[in-house]
Amino acid sequence: MTVQQTRLCGLLLREHFGEVVEKVGTHLLRSGAQNLRTIVQETNLSVDLVKKCLCVLVQHGACLFTAGRKGPGSPTEYRACCDRILRVLRYPRYIYTAKTLYGDTGELIIEELLQRGHMTMSSTVKTVADRLTQNMEEGHSLDYNKVSSTFSKLVETHFLQRCPPVGAAGTSGSAAPAEAPATPAAPAAAVSTALPTPESFPDCYTVPQVTLVGRGKRQLVPEDGEDQRNAKRAKMTSETHGDEGIYWQVNFERFHQHFRDQAIISAVANKLDQTSSEIVRTILRMSEVTTSPTATCTKPLSANEIFRSLPASYNIPRQILDQYLTLLVDDPMEFVGKSGESGGGMFVVNLHRALANLARATLESIVQERFGSRSARIFRLLLRKRHLEQKQVEDFAMIPAKEAKDMLYSLLSHNLVQLQ
Repeated sequence: MTVQQTRLCGLLLREHFGEVVEKVGTHLLRSGAQNLRTIVQETNLSVDLVKKCLCVLVQHGACLFTAGRKGPGSPTEYRACCDRILRVLRYPRYIYTAKTLYGDTGELIIEELLQRGHMTMSSTVKTVADRLTQNMEEGHSLDYNKVSSTFSKLVETHFLQRCPPVGAAGTSGSAAPAEAPATPAAPAAAVSTALPTPESFPDCYTVPQVTLVGRGKRQLVPEDGEDQRNAKRAKMTSETHGDEGIYWQVNFERFHQHFRDQAIISAVANKLDQTSSEIVRTILRMSEVTTSPTATCTKPLSANEIFRSLPASYNIPRQILDQYLTLLVDDPMEFVGKSGESGGGMFVVNLHRALANLARATLESIVQERFGSRSARIFRLLLRKRHLEQKQVEDFAMIPAKEAKDMLYSLLSHNLVQLQ
């Protein structure tokens, strides 16, 4: 990890959680895995304060705790996650994406879960319903069932997932809630550092049966409002809704997968036309839940399945669809590939190849903007041929020797090409 990454993580922790959490977090980033006693000694903070900081970090997934490396009975060790802290920079984009896909309700559900790390479904639904009711006209309120429905849709499309169980005991959540700061200090079984997948954790995307009846309430805050809020919070925690101990978190990998899909759809629209991009969008939408984030291509789909799933508003006849699919398969950017002939042909979106071509096109456009079209021609030639002598570059690019030499030197001085 670079010094600049650690510094950026420290600034993000300070902005969101304060200076004390920043001190513990940056110490763990620099020192690696450490037990509670070592952290207390090296940060010169009190034990209670360090416990509370660790609890905040664990609650938000910025810190993992595992059994000690010295064997059974050794103290629990804590390790900060740089990648998870840096994701805070993308919070606005995650929230905006949820708003685009699922409206205000989806936006507030994601916002609440990002702000609090992880929550139960019932408490999330109540909080979001209350917030939406607060912004409605007098006499109007939002039913809990509507928020529950949106929550279920987010789980169904894998934007939300259950927190993995801690150890073999099956306790849900990556840590206890923030109200119990002493919990992380206790020895615990090893926690998986990877996000749970449906294969390793069968209930990852299973929505529990939650008994929630009622509507959102407006919060009136008079002078003694703090006491009322505390009493209300105590009353809420005493109720049971059937999902106690089942905590939910945002599935960041699913959001990143959505961003990747949108980049591919946008590129197809720019390269070909809107109808082609809608066909690619349909293939990606049908495969979004079944395709692994690291897969090289989507699940194969027949032309018949794609035809049935196309939006009715586009009104594309079957013959036109076949022509568009052939056009996409033959396109040099290789966004879509053909993997079989059954059902009118089996088609996949070549994810890795499409992203590699997009990255190459971006590089070429940067070189063209900074060094001109002739330098971009040389750069494109080297990308395609990999290794060329200076004389070959001059001949293939059809550029005079003196100019080609100057352009190659400019690209070399900016580390865009290498001399071997």
